[in-house]
Amino acid sequence: MLAIGGTIGTGLFLGAGENIAKAGPSLVLTYAVAGLMLFFVMRALGELLTYRHAEGGFAGYAREFLGPFWGYATTWTYWIIWVTTGMAELTAAGKYVQKWFPGVEQWQTALVALVVLFVVNLISVKLFGELEFWFAMIKVAAIVMMILVGIGVLVFGFSDAGRTASVSNLWDQGGFFPEGFSPTLMTLQMVMFAYLGVELVGVTASEAKDPEKNIPRAINALPVRFALFYLVSLLVIMAVVPWTAFKGGASPFVLAFDKIGIPGGGDIVNFVVLTAALSSCNAGGLYSTSRMLRTAGVNGDGPRALAKLNGRGVPMLTVVISALVMGVGVVVNAVVPDKAFEYITSVSTGGAILVWSVILVAHMAYRRKAAAGVLPRAPYRMPWAPYTNWLVLAFFAFVTVTIAWEADTRVALYVMAGWLVLVLAGWPLVWRNSQRTAPTDAAIAEERTTA
Repeated sequence: MLAIGGTIGTGLFLGAGENIAKAGPSLVLTYAVAGLMLFFVMRALGELLTYRHAEGGFAGYAREFLGPFWGYATTWTYWIIWVTTGMAELTAAGKYVQKWFPGVEQWQTALVALVVLFVVNLISVKLFGELEFWFAMIKVAAIVMMILVGIGVLVFGFSDAGRTASVSNLWDQGGFFPEGFSPTLMTLQMVMFAYLGVELVGVTASEAKDPEKNIPRAINALPVRFALFYLVSLLVIMAVVPWTAFKGGASPFVLAFDKIGIPGGGDIVNFVVLTAALSSCNAGGLYSTSRMLRTAGVNGDGPRALAKLNGRGVPMLTVVISALVMGVGVVVNAVVPDKAFEYITSVSTGGAILVWSVILVAHMAYRRKAAAGVLPRAPYRMPWAPYTNWLVLAFFAFVTVTIAWEADTRVALYVMAGWLVLVLAGWPLVWRNSQRTAPTDAAIAEERTTA
């Protein structure tokens, strides 16, 4: 449920509007290709997870196979990714609320939402889990409902949109590539942001029931989940409403249901996408970031105080730190509300590409040791490795080029360069503790034998 909550969020419900306006129906090809690449990343992570459960998930594998520095860098980079993603979700919440209350500023809604989720995460893990369960259930049920209603409009022609709804809208409004091939490529940054959160399986694996059985099952279900939540939903709404009607800054799902004309339909969908934003902020923005910070304290990649839990089992200090840094997003919304979403999501995407790349490189290092007989072979394997590893890494390099191509997203590279300086500056302060906690092959073998 955490993986579902993290993945189905603002990148789909809000970011898709601007991407549809930019690329038209060809956007679904971008989602399909990106989804395939992320599936390979998850297969690599799944092989690592079934080989051995590492503290901190993929950060633990970076430490084991690439060295203590990469464990440290991955932990802190993943933290900053989800902090900025939380900022993006708060930005989206501000935009959604303006549909009902146009006079409310984005930053005001963002601040209220941040405070509420902060309090929920401080109270108990159980309350967090209950809240996230219902958030995810609302999103999944709503997407299925929206697809069924859209298909009903296409087949039976009811509602205000019934007269113009047609599958031919996918190619009659200027063709499948109405703006050409280049604008389609330029949507990759936001599409990759939409998939951010799928790797949460790696963070929660140590707390999963029967991980050897359930983790492969969850990963193998990803293609079906991607196809339903992203491809089918987008194809249906662009068939019901011509792509030319969509615009940036508004949810395409809300706009589609406003066009359909079901009484209150647009408001219901707006409520759903609002809960989706809060869900993603809750699951990734505060839960995931606070746990990654605690991992930094446990592994020696940060002050030991970060590892402390309160009486309810909550890492209170790390929740407070993550919430305070996420408050920067409130400031960004106050200063540049029109550009806030694009700036913040481009930073999240840049960091995510780095973390996903580390997973792939760590997996190749594991495969080399397994092939040499130093480590056991995992029962769940990445197909066609290492060729698929290199294919996905090349794809990530291309996405980075598209981020650098446009001025509004290029800011992400400047921010990530500044972040790299901070990470390098912090390494001398933690390297002694980090090296002492790096696992050796002998220690891992002994751990597996004991288990």
